[in-house]
Amino acid sequence: MKPILETEAVRRLEDLIEQEGTSKAELMELAGEFAASIVEARSPKRVLVVTGFGNNGGDGWVAADILQHKGIHVDLVTPVEPDEIPSPLARHVARRTAGRDVTVIVGPSRDELVALLEKSDVVVDAILGTGFSGTVRAPFPIWIRAINEHASDVVSIDIPSGLNAETGKAADPCVSADATATMIATKIGLYSADGPEYAGEVVCGELYSGLSELIGEVDHVAEFIEASDLETVLKEIPSAVNKYSRGSVLVVAGSSTYPGAAMLAAKAAARAGAGYVSVVAPETCANLIRMALPTVPVIAAPADGRGSFGAAARSMIVELAPKYSCVLAGPGITDAAGCMQVVTGLLETEVPLILDADALNCLARMTIDGIDSMPELYRREAPLIMTPHHKELSRLAGGASVEELASAIDAARTIVWAGGSSNMVVVAKGPVTAAVGVERVLLPPAGPAALATAGSGDVLAGIIAGIVATTREEPESWELLCSYAVAVHSATGIAAAASMGPRSVIATDLIDLIGPAFDMVEAGVEDGLDVVAASAEEEEA
Repeated sequence: MKPILETEAVRRLEDLIEQEGTSKAELMELAGEFAASIVEARSPKRVLVVTGFGNNGGDGWVAADILQHKGIHVDLVTPVEPDEIPSPLARHVARRTAGRDVTVIVGPSRDELVALLEKSDVVVDAILGTGFSGTVRAPFPIWIRAINEHASDVVSIDIPSGLNAETGKAADPCVSADATATMIATKIGLYSADGPEYAGEVVCGELYSGLSELIGEVDHVAEFIEASDLETVLKEIPSAVNKYSRGSVLVVAGSSTYPGAAMLAAKAAARAGAGYVSVVAPETCANLIRMALPTVPVIAAPADGRGSFGAAARSMIVELAPKYSCVLAGPGITDAAGCMQVVTGLLETEVPLILDADALNCLARMTIDGIDSMPELYRREAPLIMTPHHKELSRLAGGASVEELASAIDAARTIVWAGGSSNMVVVAKGPVTAAVGVERVLLPPAGPAALATAGSGDVLAGIIAGIVATTREEPESWELLCSYAVAVHSATGIAAAASMGPRSVIATDLIDLIGPAFDMVEAGVEDGLDVVAASAEEEEA
């Protein structure tokens, strides 16, 4: 797994590296060398390095010096003379580089900068680093807009200038990079909010040979899943099984308003490997679901006057639940009073439980300040997986702002830590989904924008349920098990976009691609999940 850090953790890591004998000056030299290697690999004849006032600019000065010595013509733009750069480290390397063969241009006009940009094969953005927040100050707004308008290929050092390394929110303006050469460890902002849009391809230079031994000394905000991490998550289905022992799922879903949610979730659970899937739905829509799912038993439960679960449904569903390997509750049930009773009843059972969609909205309605203020409501011995999208997560967290990956992780952590169980996971769904457990946060491969369609979440919930049901023993990591399911869901989006076109995918397209998606993830285990991630990026393009 690749660790993802907040900026404070990166600073702490730099201090630890310095304590081990590698100074920050040496780290700047190594950072510039790594950035130069990324630029050189693009085979440019002419490079323009655009620097700022700080250490990020210092990295750019070092890269410029190295590239010039490799026979590549380098022009370097700086806002002030080398002697006037406020950062001591950056000032030192700027003075050294200015005394060599790099052509230095101080404070160019916009027209001068545009002329340099248009004749450069690669532009290196070394203006603003990970310490940036707030507003981009002069002269950099003019420079950044010129880069975005006139540069043909941009490599940002550490993070695109104007991107917040903590939140991933882009200032106006922000450099739109083709690649980002980040240092020591990837930053959460590169994956959050606007980060993926502005960062381009992210490559990480570890810089220090003993990093793997030190990185465990600092907090990881998350870890990015690699192919090898999924190799042993799923076991082969033994030959001596029947449809019940293979794994069974009870899907508690649907209402007269949303019968389709139950259909999507049940079919996805079956495609994800469950040997036996049943649906329990309000009696007002049970026949409709039964006709749509001829191979799935549909059990009619008492309904209220609006076609949602009635109060009498609770005891019936709670009695059914222990007969199954796991229960998925929530898709399309609404947040009516009877549904709230069903959800609280299921939380009291000992069966592994996946709560999705309206089951989460029911939970949110039971509290005022967020469910973490009443952890006894959802604290249980058996596994619990919640699958909220950002709005649902905000409701669960008492209205906290959840707009991007970083804030989603914070909200999910609050809920999980209050619950305190090692077998509880919040799958915080978004453009980048996080599987948040008590001890760690995992980021599975992200799917394409084609997955942003109604019903896609019901399919994911079904995939999770099918995988949980067929897990014959306690997994080593519930977060990793959920990450595997998210990777499969992402792969269905890639396959569906390739078949239907990225603009035309609907949720029903995903279900019949679950089998091929398992194959894609298994192929990723051998060939690298980067293949899956790259396919998603190609579909986006």
